[in-house]
Amino acid sequence: MRIVHIITRLIVGGAQENTLLSCEGQHRLGHDVTLITGPSIGPEGSLMERARAGGYAVRVVDPMGRAIRPVRDYLAYRQLVGLVRELKPDIVHTHSSKAGILGRWAAHRAGAGAIVHTIHGLAFTASTFGPVNGMYMRLEKRAAPITTKIVCVADAMREQSLEAKIGTASQYITIHSGMETGPFISPPVSREQVRKRLGIADDAIVVGTIGRLFHLKGHEDLLALAPGLCVRHPKLRFLWIGNGSLRRGFERRMREMGMRDKFILTGLVQPSEVPELAGAMDILVHPSRREGLARALPQAALAGKPVITYDVDGNREALINRETGVLVPAFKVEQLGQAIGDLAGDPELCRRMGLAGRAFALARFDTSVMVTALDELYRELVPGAKKVAT
Repeated sequence: MRIVHIITRLIVGGAQENTLLSCEGQHRLGHDVTLITGPSIGPEGSLMERARAGGYAVRVVDPMGRAIRPVRDYLAYRQLVGLVRELKPDIVHTHSSKAGILGRWAAHRAGAGAIVHTIHGLAFTASTFGPVNGMYMRLEKRAAPITTKIVCVADAMREQSLEAKIGTASQYITIHSGMETGPFISPPVSREQVRKRLGIADDAIVVGTIGRLFHLKGHEDLLALAPGLCVRHPKLRFLWIGNGSLRRGFERRMREMGMRDKFILTGLVQPSEVPELAGAMDILVHPSRREGLARALPQAALAGKPVITYDVDGNREALINRETGVLVPAFKVEQLGQAIGDLAGDPELCRRMGLAGRAFALARFDTSVMVTALDELYRELVPGAKKVAT
């Protein structure tokens, strides 16, 4: 099949990793794959180098960006129409909010065979500013009728979309986000080496977080909890993996609290470094306010670590509560702290949860599971498509 993926930008992030793994897997299966993206700029880093090394075609639409800019958005739409007409794909598969809107309408205008969109996270819950949420909801409602299938990375995305009267139930299918599992099970650098490099003592209890230092990611909750937790567990350390515009403010607050030495901030890291960093943790906590299904949760589970997260969006589908981790009622900061403290004080419980979590994540989140499911979906949508060996 001739497949075109469209995404807003290739920063270091979950939706972007999902898209690249889809492109790479489909290319290995022998499909003709093209990835169309906007430029990757900003403190979040770029996955463009990996995309260009993937063996498939990569095309950049310069006007396409995350911010809403009507003139540039229209220019991006016109370029997308031209590219889809040129490439004549059997499938156009869009990812992320901006590319999901522009890409689907461009594919429709260009007469693409089938139009698929993946919801990695719902844009109309991303902002507390009502008019912005309302605008995204209206745009999603208008785009749904021209969409052949809507892929959700978690059942929660389907439920919330249908509740908002976006599309029909028959349009939705859940395909959990895939990831490369091997490096998490056998990281390239040992736990001891990573801890030594980061200046973390062997007997420290490391609570890790993977995510951009940005609004809605919940790092403020961990800052609020840290003093009390560190009094009860003096060997506790917080390992924050990621970078973002809020970093300086967080570091200033840590110094004001007299707790800068309790936090290790790695800054921006490449996805290939995440497995070894996850291996250096004892517990993964994910306090984000909004997710599709946080990749950090299965990543930590694959590394054999128990996970703690707020019960938002699809996160409950990434763990078995009280067996592989702890699901905390949304934004109940005190209960989040209780869960961290309970695991920090019980190494044997951490070990049991970590082992159970690894088995659970392997069965649900391996890249091959996602690529096979997408291939089966595409073949249903493209009459006469030849089945390939997986």
